[in-house]
Amino acid sequence: MEKRVVLLLTGGTLLMKEGEGGALEPAAYTHNLLSELPVLRRIARVDVEVVCNLDSADMQPSDWITISRAIHRALDRPGVDGVVVVHGTDTMAYTASAAALLLGPVPRPVVFTGAQRPIGEPRTDARGNLVDAFSVATLPVPEVGVAFASRFFRGTRVTKRDAHSMDAFDSPDFPPLVELGLTEHIAHPLLLPGGPLGPFDDRLDPRVLVVRVFPGLDPALLLHALDRGIRGLVLEAYGTGNLPMLGGSLVSVIEEATQRGVPCLIVTQCLRGAVLLERYQGALAAVRAGAISGGDLTVEAAVTKMMIALGRFATFSEVRSYLERNVIGERTPI
Repeated sequence: MEKRVVLLLTGGTLLMKEGEGGALEPAAYTHNLLSELPVLRRIARVDVEVVCNLDSADMQPSDWITISRAIHRALDRPGVDGVVVVHGTDTMAYTASAAALLLGPVPRPVVFTGAQRPIGEPRTDARGNLVDAFSVATLPVPEVGVAFASRFFRGTRVTKRDAHSMDAFDSPDFPPLVELGLTEHIAHPLLLPGGPLGPFDDRLDPRVLVVRVFPGLDPALLLHALDRGIRGLVLEAYGTGNLPMLGGSLVSVIEEATQRGVPCLIVTQCLRGAVLLERYQGALAAVRAGAISGGDLTVEAAVTKMMIALGRFATFSEVRSYLERNVIGERTPI
């Protein structure tokens, strides 16, 4: 039986053109992807929908909701085997993470992809990435993820690691779900497929601040941010979650945030590894002040999960429980 895939276009480098000064900019959708790549029709019957046309640097949480809602509608259509989303690479990991958390368990694959060079250029990675994305969309892989450079990653575990290589994405603490070589190798275990999708829940609160800890960071700046109304704080700490205890101590900031009902989530600024907040005295002091361990969450997953937690839950304890829980494969269970 012929497979059916819904292709959602949101913009990004894959569909860009050179503008003034040679800089890439979003273009009118003049490239018919099915004409550029007729082989896609050999993989599946394709329904195309334009969601938006943005450089992904301009993507905002409201756009995550728009895209996720379009995915929800597509998955609800009878006979659809999978969804492919063309998206810019710069913030693709954020959107994929947000979509996975907003949608919850999905019954069929949702595959984000894009390119480092536009599809109209002779030496582009767009064609290979699109073919791989369509191939994954027809496999029994009920996950939201990113297909890039012959690999398919879980959407809540992926990060952009390289601005110049065609192999732009990685999942440092979780293996690829699919390896696309001469054959398609599906990893196990995958998430269990979701049942029929319920009503789409679009609640999130974008009033989140992410701060990378560095020598010389003035705690007064974060206290000022609390006064300005942030509702969630994500700290990218050193190593396994260590924080300064002497000059520049952030313990007072965490205490103040906790007293105000502002959750403070600690993740590592290292590419690989997880937060272990009992290992060093600085991290232990943060725990006693009310900090929440992010485990091995990526920064992208931490940001999107915090926004969704703040939108969906009314109390600090509910938000904390959600952040600590493994909801959709985004973190290794505690």
